[in-house]
Amino acid sequence: MVGAVLIGILVLVVAGCGCVVWADRGGPAWTRVVATLTVRSGEALRVLLRNWPRKNNNSGGGGD
Repeated sequence: MVGAVLIGILVLVVAGCGCVVWADRGGPAWTRVVATLTVRSGEALRVLLRNWPRKNNNSGGGGD
């Protein structure tokens, strides 16, 4: 079940990226709508992940 959801998300991402390319090359109006939604979703996800709380994972192992 989880695999099917992940495959569905992957299909949506690939289709969205395809619409971004197609809209850039002058595709129909609906591709511009889907491309806008894809780009805005990516921007929102980037902001969400940037503000996501991170745990301080200092194990004291040195390295840097």
